[in-house]
Amino acid sequence: MKYVSDRILVPQDIRERKGSFFTPQQWVELSQKYIGDVLGEDWQDEYYIWDCAAGTGNLLAGLTNKYNIWASTLDKADVDVIHDRIKNGANLLEDHVFQFDFLNDDFTKLPKGLQDIINSEKKRKKLVIYINPPYAEDTNKSNRIETSFKGRVAKNKIHDKYANLLRKANHELFAQFLARIYNEIDGCRLANFSKLKSLQSPNFSGFRNFFLAKLEKVFIVPAFTFDNVTGQFPIGFFVWDTGKKEEFKKVAADVFDKDGNFITEKNIWNYDNAQYINEWLKLLRETQNYKKQIGILNYRGNDFQHESYIFIDNLGAENSTKFSINIHNLIEASIYLSVRKVVKPIWLNDRDQFLCPNDGWKGDTDFQNDCLTFAIFNTNIQSKYGVNHWIPFTEEEVNAKDNFESHFMVDYIKDKTIHEESAELFGELTKKHKALKFSDEAKAVFKAGKKLWQYYHSQPTANVNASLYDIREFFQGRDDSGKMNNSSGDTQYNELIADLRSALKTLSLRIQPKVYEYGFLVK
Repeated sequence: MKYVSDRILVPQDIRERKGSFFTPQQWVELSQKYIGDVLGEDWQDEYYIWDCAAGTGNLLAGLTNKYNIWASTLDKADVDVIHDRIKNGANLLEDHVFQFDFLNDDFTKLPKGLQDIINSEKKRKKLVIYINPPYAEDTNKSNRIETSFKGRVAKNKIHDKYANLLRKANHELFAQFLARIYNEIDGCRLANFSKLKSLQSPNFSGFRNFFLAKLEKVFIVPAFTFDNVTGQFPIGFFVWDTGKKEEFKKVAADVFDKDGNFITEKNIWNYDNAQYINEWLKLLRETQNYKKQIGILNYRGNDFQHESYIFIDNLGAENSTKFSINIHNLIEASIYLSVRKVVKPIWLNDRDQFLCPNDGWKGDTDFQNDCLTFAIFNTNIQSKYGVNHWIPFTEEEVNAKDNFESHFMVDYIKDKTIHEESAELFGELTKKHKALKFSDEAKAVFKAGKKLWQYYHSQPTANVNASLYDIREFFQGRDDSGKMNNSSGDTQYNELIADLRSALKTLSLRIQPKVYEYGFLVK
């Protein structure tokens, strides 16, 4: 990402405000400034404005020409609230604020003045639909959404009318709003707050094929700065020209932090023609020719939202897709786990998609071995569920009290004669192979890991075949709910695990640039 600190994108008084969070009303002020950047300083006098999802009128504050402003909302109670505000000095006209169900009512129910604007091709081009539509999503088979949006259901007239065009996006109320605006108020300007799904989500590919409007300007902000929103994801403000038919491919969005500071520009991509990382993994699964597994890679989704579903263990997890790891795909499985983990999910990258890589990684053994190292020390393998094939040390190196059940990982890493039990896992590859060479950062991880294993095996009740997960559980224990505690009462263990985590963080920083270089993520 390109960081820019000196661009003046908003008025100075907004830039200098202090406080823990920007408020939703301050984002409204910023949105009106962005509309002005596109339409000109006098846009409020030259354009008509209609908020067709007005609620109690939060977007209307700051607008100056009451004769050009229209506001409609689903509930009569909200209309009454705005009318009360008008009586107390709000700069609006009572006759321009009215009850209207945008997803069900016909435009013939609109006030005549607004109908005249919509029915005139010339005036429509001077109409700005300025909205913060509901984000409710229908996620069940009954098509019912229980939300703060007055218990509305997703199945309405607009849902039925545009079902074949919107496809999966039709489960989102904000997509229904945008579809009707685009198709039935053709040529208008659209300025809306919404999630980034309309630009990036695979479920919105049908929407993007239908919604061919020119995206003029965008900024994105943390969703948790809005009232009653706690999620770590971005909310965008978009200024569209529906009169210009253009397929969205990419946009450079301005990014503001929770305090209203401009921090960077971020490229937002349309991934419709891209191949996702899980397609790459499925190809590996389909071509593997040896079934003896040493673990299972659980995976789900292609974006940062699903990071918690990505892990290696002995057993398949519910609600995840499983990939059997063996000698033939260990490196690829390690790469998959690593690239999904080394770039941490934050609110800003929530919608970024992991993609099928280019072939650059195939010739980069340093990258491959860094990822293998990262994976070895980031599994959920537990010895109680089967043989632990992920011990990267010999018995002598960690002073184990007995032989390990498996020497697979050491045999894989080192140039040495393969133990009999590992030969079965290697299948036809029973001959010696070249020892793997590791970067200094990877060596530091092994060094820290060895000290931790040595300390664990010095305990009287140590399980000789313990995995890293077992070691953590041994020292950290679990709370009354069964969740593993975050730390231990053993000071030496806490220091050793902290050293290992620090080494892994350094290794992650080494891997991160290649995640982008090889196309797993795009900037």
